[in-house]
Amino acid sequence: MADVTKTRAVVLGGSIAGLFAARVLADAYDEVLIVDRDALIGVDGPRRSCPQGKHINGLLARGQLAMEEMFPGITEEIFADGVPTGDLAGDVRWYFKGKPIKQQDAGLTCVSASRPMLEKHIRRRTNALENVTFVEKHDILGVTTSEDKRRITGVKVQRIGTKSAEKVLSADLVVDATGRGSRTPIWLEELGYGRVEEERKKIGLGYVTQHYRLTEDPYHGDLSINPVASAALPRGAIFTKTDGGRVELTTYGLLGDHPPTDQAGLFEWLKTLSTQDIYNAVKTAEILDEPVAFRFPTTLRRRYEKMDRFPDGLLVVGDAVTCFNPVYAQGMTVSALSALTIRGHLHSGATPDPKLYFADLARDVIDPPWEMTNTVDLSFPGVEGNRTFALKVQQFFLSLTQTAASRDGDVAAAYMKTAGMVAKPESLMQPKILFKIIKAVLFGRKNQAVPRSAASPKVTALPGNNAVTEEKKAA
Repeated sequence: MADVTKTRAVVLGGSIAGLFAARVLADAYDEVLIVDRDALIGVDGPRRSCPQGKHINGLLARGQLAMEEMFPGITEEIFADGVPTGDLAGDVRWYFKGKPIKQQDAGLTCVSASRPMLEKHIRRRTNALENVTFVEKHDILGVTTSEDKRRITGVKVQRIGTKSAEKVLSADLVVDATGRGSRTPIWLEELGYGRVEEERKKIGLGYVTQHYRLTEDPYHGDLSINPVASAALPRGAIFTKTDGGRVELTTYGLLGDHPPTDQAGLFEWLKTLSTQDIYNAVKTAEILDEPVAFRFPTTLRRRYEKMDRFPDGLLVVGDAVTCFNPVYAQGMTVSALSALTIRGHLHSGATPDPKLYFADLARDVIDPPWEMTNTVDLSFPGVEGNRTFALKVQQFFLSLTQTAASRDGDVAAAYMKTAGMVAKPESLMQPKILFKIIKAVLFGRKNQAVPRSAASPKVTALPGNNAVTEEKKAA
């Protein structure tokens, strides 16, 4: 007979969001089950249920700090597995509005791991927790409730590929981490809680990813080359060293202007970017796989915090709450911060109050990056949305900041701290930084993007290795 005094949490989805959630739940519940359609244990490559696993997935600096807080030592374990690293501001060649920004170290650790590599390490550390169990290759059929439907009491599941009957996993808490296709909105309507309000913005994003082994080094000690799309040129790319001695390219276009998947067409597309460094590197590189496409038509935010009623015993995290424009790489970091928000609501042995959780999640975790990306998305004239006077002021200030970042290293470092979610956007309004922005815009000299090989002669890094610079770049 089962010990009914034991507490159990069930996480729906073995995604990174689900793994982070399971980690914090393991500190509060006797047993944590992670249910997923895929095989998870021992899997090193992309998962079938995670199509974005074949593309670049960035973990921002704030996400790295949160991951390290939950799994002490994991960052060094990832680096020891051949993952390159560097500083987000000092070792990445960023281009905004077609101009390179000044490179200056800002203490922002990059984890340049492929999505499968990152998942592998987080999953291994999660699986090492004695009270966590993976329920693999199971479909999630629905939830069970108390008689009055005020509490979620468990999950109905069925093993894939068998004729076995469905079974119920009883739970004190269910956490939905099933991503954009989450069925929580449907379940809530069926249970009489009404429809959750949703915000969508059509951005028409499409991107293509390919991996290479380089014969020439375009990095000169840098970690990545990232020309960012702008209103004048709505095309961009991330071209980064990654694990396995490989280089990973994801190039993208907005508003239906998508990169082609034929090799010749893709190379022609790369010629149109705001830097020729990427095309010049890949045209002679060893091609390791075929170009793979992904489409992301709309951003999505489900406003659970606005619901009048919500059942006890159920929380939602990750893309199941908010799908950001993936170009800004905020998804995994927000998932990590969502887990820490859950941790903050696990106290006194009581099940978290969903209303309080969603209020904190919205205000402290989702609002800042959502507003920041909305400001950038609506700078593209073809993106539909309400361009208020306040938004236009924010866009004007962002444009000034990006111009200043191309001329002043301190501004560039401060700006990248906001992009890495380590600092809030309003930090750029501090008098010291604001003065530097104004001074750089009015009197600063333009950055000519001097290669690191000229600026820092000590660098001996080759493409794909894990070396980082021995000297910081001059501001």
